[in-house]
Amino acid sequence: MGRPAQASSCSSDRLQARDRRDQPRFHAQFRSSLSGQHQEGHGRTMDISAGGCKIESDLMVAEGTTLECRIHVPGLDWPLRIDEATVRWTDGKTFGLRFSKISPQELEKLEAVLDDLEREA
Repeated sequence: MGRPAQASSCSSDRLQARDRRDQPRFHAQFRSSLSGQHQEGHGRTMDISAGGCKIESDLMVAEGTTLECRIHVPGLDWPLRIDEATVRWTDGKTFGLRFSKISPQELEKLEAVLDDLEREA
């Protein structure tokens, strides 16, 4: 599901990093809340997998930044909580997060959300 390489400010290394996927990634549009390192903001989860997601946000982040992420999935009583996610790449107002710390209970909820998205696809 990666984008084709385009002539832009993205380096080919970053494009290749985005295209390396360990788990299937599903298109989604969930409201997100992000916080960490003296900043917080909101965004929209554009796609998601068991290992990470793509966020669109006005929040300015740099590669390597760690954030707590809450993903507001319709049908869940509480937002899905990712205790720690690391920014892997940035491109304008979008950036990729790798989930680096998630509780077993939240991982179970994430897997159920992914199962639902797979059924809808």
